[in-house]
Amino acid sequence: MTSRPARPRLAPLPRTAWTDEVRTMIERTPGGETEPLNIFTTLARHPALVRRWLPFGTVMLTGALPPRDRELLILRTAWNCRSAYEWGQHVRIGLAAGLAQEEIERVPAGPSAAGWSPFDAALLGAADELHADACVSDRIWAVLAERYDEPQLIEVPMLVGQYHMVAFTLNSLGVQREPGVVDLPPRAP
Repeated sequence: MTSRPARPRLAPLPRTAWTDEVRTMIERTPGGETEPLNIFTTLARHPALVRRWLPFGTVMLTGALPPRDRELLILRTAWNCRSAYEWGQHVRIGLAAGLAQEEIERVPAGPSAAGWSPFDAALLGAADELHADACVSDRIWAVLAERYDEPQLIEVPMLVGQYHMVAFTLNSLGVQREPGVVDLPPRAP
């Protein structure tokens, strides 16, 4: 596996370099007015891209999927992509969305770990299948379709794809976690 940069390849854009457009975009993000996150201040180096990406990312975070389910999918994607930044941010968000700490700690073990409901295992399995094969199997699709409507079914691969893109970008740019944000757990030996 390729090692992750130990420091930023592109540093967060300092406030002194923010244009009015960048300031407006960043101030609308979580913590943006006081302590903007490194993801946003780094990606602000490409304002045209961020202008288009932020609305999509917002839909993915506020869409049709139940927040707890969304966070299971994102955490498993962060784990699969070895994205420490996304893992740390979404541990916090996942707890707020109703995941128990024990569930978050079990995400690295995957869908076959003891303790998952069949539906939660299907969510984790969907993230794994999308990561490995770029498609959800008929078996897992059937489990998801028992509970989800069409917009929710569409959101599952879109969400996992969105967080793959984000993880690839954060990993490659070397975006660093903010102080106090938990690290990605190590892989089991």
